[in-house]
Amino acid sequence: MRDGSGGGASAGARRPVRSSAVGSSCARADEGGDWVPGSVARPYEEVVGVSEGQSSAQAPSGARPRVGRPMLSLTLASMMDEVHAHSGAVYVLSPDRSVLEMAVMAGLPRAFAAPWERVGLSAPIPVSDAVRERRLVWVGGEEEMARRYPRIAMVLPYPFSLAALPVATATRAYGAVFVTWPGTHPPELSDWERDHLSAACDRLAVRLERAAEQSLPLPPEPDLVAAPLVGGMAGTLGTVEAARLVSRLPYGLCSLDLHGRVGFANAAAADLLGVPVNRLLGAQLWASVPWLNDPVYEDRYRAALFSQHVTSFVALRPPGEWLSFRLYPSTTGLSVRISRARAVAEMDRAAPRPGPSAARLVTISQVLSLAGALTEAVGVEDVVQLVADEIGPAVGSQGVVLLGSRAGRLQVLGHHGYADPRVVERFDGMPLSRQIPGSQVLRSGVPAFFESRAEIERLYPVLLVDPSEFSAWAYLPLIASGRPVGTCVLSYAAPHHFATEERAVLTSLAGLIAQALERALLYDAKHRLAHGLQEALLPHTLPSIAGIEAAARYLPATQGMEIGGDFYDLVATRGTAAAVIGDVQGHNVTAAGLMGQVRTAVRAYTTVGQAPEEVMRSTNRLLVDLGSDLFASCLYLRLDPAHGRAVMSRAGHPPPLLRRPDGRVRVLDLAGGPLLGIDASATYPTTEVDFSPGSLLVLYTDGLVESPGTDFEDALADLGRRLTELGDRPLDDLADALVRPRADAEGRLDDIALLLLRALPEG
Repeated sequence: MRDGSGGGASAGARRPVRSSAVGSSCARADEGGDWVPGSVARPYEEVVGVSEGQSSAQAPSGARPRVGRPMLSLTLASMMDEVHAHSGAVYVLSPDRSVLEMAVMAGLPRAFAAPWERVGLSAPIPVSDAVRERRLVWVGGEEEMARRYPRIAMVLPYPFSLAALPVATATRAYGAVFVTWPGTHPPELSDWERDHLSAACDRLAVRLERAAEQSLPLPPEPDLVAAPLVGGMAGTLGTVEAARLVSRLPYGLCSLDLHGRVGFANAAAADLLGVPVNRLLGAQLWASVPWLNDPVYEDRYRAALFSQHVTSFVALRPPGEWLSFRLYPSTTGLSVRISRARAVAEMDRAAPRPGPSAARLVTISQVLSLAGALTEAVGVEDVVQLVADEIGPAVGSQGVVLLGSRAGRLQVLGHHGYADPRVVERFDGMPLSRQIPGSQVLRSGVPAFFESRAEIERLYPVLLVDPSEFSAWAYLPLIASGRPVGTCVLSYAAPHHFATEERAVLTSLAGLIAQALERALLYDAKHRLAHGLQEALLPHTLPSIAGIEAAARYLPATQGMEIGGDFYDLVATRGTAAAVIGDVQGHNVTAAGLMGQVRTAVRAYTTVGQAPEEVMRSTNRLLVDLGSDLFASCLYLRLDPAHGRAVMSRAGHPPPLLRRPDGRVRVLDLAGGPLLGIDASATYPTTEVDFSPGSLLVLYTDGLVESPGTDFEDALADLGRRLTELGDRPLDDLADALVRPRADAEGRLDDIALLLLRALPEG
């Protein structure tokens, strides 16, 4: 199947698609071209290259052959077989190109991937990343999955490797593919595996492109998993003597298919489980044995199939007998050995206790995935986006609105999926007493489901009904800490029947959304308060000073409360000017408050005419007297543009940069003292530097040059190079250019203050 070099086989090579990777189910074409399970696959070219009934050799030269329907399942089977993958799936982009929908899965039951049946293109999972970034995404094992995709690792904490690839041409993306290997796969993807997968996805993309040009639909295709064993056919292992051999064994033996259904059980297994063989056959083991109906035990079955490693567990058969289960997996199912457990006391301490029998593991997996997504939400906008990206695709809705209340009126907190925002915003500010679904659900705490527009219009005045293009709605009350915090509205593009089970799931999900929304509302309130405080403490404008041009920038950290203790100021004095920049330790309201006190103190001591070293000493003593546990770095300058000089005093602050009129840049090595607030007796010597016309001083806080994994000296040298190249620009343009690399960086841990001072020529 592979050439000797390990690279991809040629596109023209005729070779059959083997089905060993995905069990005995395959597919064939009937006379009308529709594909059904059951037969051996057609040659590879008929799957991904040319039309039915015409080989590549028969295609007219130079003609673009007409293609049949793209057979996603057989393409996936061939791809998995070539690289010896264990399972996989093909996703296609929805018509609006915002959601990836699973079209076919192979190797494992689709229920294993239930949380990711429909995923938003912006969701942080491998297939979405592969499509957005147009690249192969490789996850080499359990630890890497936990680090890069914690939501998946939380639901599937098993040792396996995964590759996700875009199905795209040069001009358009059509979907994505992922394949997985057991935990025994090497941590790196080999070149030949990469080549085979990429080539197969490229071929599939071309076929999908041609099918789209010819308006060929994508009919539903069956998943490729091992065919289930029928009870009447599975009562023997083959020969009569083999069956007798198994029946004589003192321990129980069961055979499970990939769905967990029992295909064979010997008499010892039935005796140990306490269930007759005829009730076991054809049923899932945990469904036919009540005391095994627990997600903990079903998880062991999933772990064995995903990892292809032998797994085991012990379970308590009421009233007091412990049984040991050992699962031996393959790509077609599992063999289970059941025996009485030894060291009962030890197992009693270590084994999991059976829990409630009502919850199914797949439902728990979906809830875990969505709960993990919602824990990442910080503000209300994050909650809206995550509901749209994660919950909307999972439940099939196309629009979402979050409603809250303020001062007795309805408040639109956010929305997504509405072509005309005015449709939603018209409800903002409506009294809660108005009889509309959003306010009624918020007041009553009772969900409301409307399966069609006619249904909602019968109950509410037409003028108060959502006038959008949507045709069905679920209004879910968001209740946290025993009180309503809002309403989540899920909107559906077509009439939608809400079954009892679906209503229960949506109501449960509303509880998760409510908790996330409550946290987000609290965060947003604190955020507004903190930013208001910081804006009040920093100067709104810089004063106009003769002989000096100034520009300043402040960027908050992108993590936490997005405020900090960085500050700057420019003070006009008689015949001179004073400038200060500093950084109070911390990124919270306390740091911001202390920053305001330090800035006020510096301005006051400057105004009364203290010399630079005295300003620093006085501010230091004040900080010590305040008894704060926080310290501050500071750089203070007294500027005398008339005489072309500047006197500086430094307290543990990064050194300023000076760009001379000829364009040369140097880092100023200044004398100084310790951080402010440590030692009340500390002194802060001064240094005088040239500040002749055309000179430019760059004062900054450490957020501009420090970041994880970056050497401070290298960052300072880079800042100097940019200042050399860009220093002749207008000062505002220069300030923007200097902070832009840090402003664009994700996950900025520290805030940034920048103050630029340029000496102007006389006149």
